Amino acid sequence: MDIRILNNAQEIAQAVGDIFSAQLKEQPRSILGLATGASPVPTYQYLIDLYKKGKISFKDVKTFNLDEYCDLPREDRNSYYSFMFENLFSHVDILPENVNILDGNAVDVDAECAGFDARIEKMGGIDIQLLGIGTNGHIGFNEPAEAFTEGTFKVKLTNSTIQSNKIYFPDGHMPRYALTMGIGSIMKAKKIILIATGEAKAQAVKAMAKGEVAPACPASVLQNHADAVIFLDKAAASLL
Repeated sequence: MDIRILNNAQEIAQAVGDIFSAQLKEQPRSILGLATGASPVPTYQYLIDLYKKGKISFKDVKTFNLDEYCDLPREDRNSYYSFMFENLFSHVDILPENVNILDGNAVDVDAECAGFDARIEKMGGIDIQLLGIGTNGHIGFNEPAEAFTEGTFKVKLTNSTIQSNKIYFPDGHMPRYALTMGIGSIMKAKKIILIATGEAKAQAVKAMAKGEVAPACPASVLQNHADAVIFLDKAAASLL
């Protein structure tokens, strides 16, 4: 686990964006694993800027998103489908057919999850997987549990995750379930980049980086990945 501590979110965005930029220049047909939430937004803004300057292109890239809420229309502003188009896809030249986002409203959830994993495998696996971390140590929507998960699956969200995310649902109708890539799926990525900023993430970061590798802190499994780079601001790194 390669831990890099920078001054602020903008410095992290540039550092992470430059890694993605180098990947796209070296391998234009890259397979990217993408995340939602506040942590990756500055990185997406940096990548959009590089695209507008003609320095990178997404026209041959394929993407897979970590997770999606269940029982929420795709057009809802809080769906991760909407999030990705608002914060990245609508601003670059990616082809819509190359975007892969789980359907949280699928009638056959098992088939949706299995098909998602099969598409990743068919394309040769994810080259770079971007992650954030929850205050309870979750990655994707892999919540603290008794065992590490394997493939993509449907999960019931914990109270701590609901409390963290309910600010985006002022009407109180936040989904209680989501589809998410499992720990086994995430760990198959060739390179993993995790971003954590702010003091609220400090305890989870400490457990991830210094604690026992255990499903009680799902992100701790990244200690076992051959190429995991952790980008932290000083606040998130304050307990290391």
